[in-house]
Amino acid sequence: MSDNIPDSSKKLIQYVQESITIDSSEEEIGSLALLTIEHLFKLDRNDIIQDRSINLSSSDQKKLRKFIQRLNDNEPIQYIIGEAHFYGREFIVNPAVLIPRPETEELVKLIIDENKGKKPKFADVGTGSGCIPISIKKELPDSKPFAIDFDPRVIKVAKQNAQRHETNIDFMLMDIIREKMPLKSLDFVVSNPPYVTFSDKELMNANVTDFEPATALYVKNEDPLLFYRRIAEQAIECLKPNGKIYFETNEKYAEDVKLLLEAMEYVEGVVIKDISGKDRIVHARYSGDSFSHPETMS
Repeated sequence: MSDNIPDSSKKLIQYVQESITIDSSEEEIGSLALLTIEHLFKLDRNDIIQDRSINLSSSDQKKLRKFIQRLNDNEPIQYIIGEAHFYGREFIVNPAVLIPRPETEELVKLIIDENKGKKPKFADVGTGSGCIPISIKKELPDSKPFAIDFDPRVIKVAKQNAQRHETNIDFMLMDIIREKMPLKSLDFVVSNPPYVTFSDKELMNANVTDFEPATALYVKNEDPLLFYRRIAEQAIECLKPNGKIYFETNEKYAEDVKLLLEAMEYVEGVVIKDISGKDRIVHARYSGDSFSHPETMS
């Protein structure tokens, strides 16, 4: 293939598609090519259909080649661009935070649907980019979110996203495994915790294993339910009676998470499949009596 970069929009996207050499579907490579030229040169589908003429400077050409090389090194395009799409909005992302997934959008939609017309106070444990509490706050403007993470770099990104989307979120820097969540009277707790075991790592794509943060992905093989157990234990002290807990899960352990909750003080546990038919969401209701905890908050 010639290394001369064409001055036609149609030929340019074809050039980019042919230059991307990662092992992926034709559809995915086409999507990456379109995102590349949209980001670098502000060209959209309409420009390509009309075959708009372009004149790339030597600097533009250098940027394009570098961008393609990063893609071919399996770097996620979201990190290259610095943004990821989630629930109709763009969120700032970098290698400190996990790239938001469509499965998590399904979790957010469930929570929004179940809390329409309410003013829930809730905590998102392991907030990452902040996409969960921010999306819920935007759709339920009277809600009161708390966003928890142990890494200051993560909290920094989540705060940037909260500012970008003009949402009022209370951020808390704490390690949920070692510290106690200082909250009371929550209507629900939600979490998408690390749930990939190290034994599953070899089955994952290089763009995930080589670039996304290990602390947000992996849990030890010998205790895959570690985060679910700890969060559920803490939630008992934080939830109102009849408050709920929502988890995104590894499909292999969804039923185990449900059984874990039912062995504690949770009832009405439900496993929900994602759009791909995989067990992905587990939620349950806390059955504690009304005299269990004071109605104060930190």
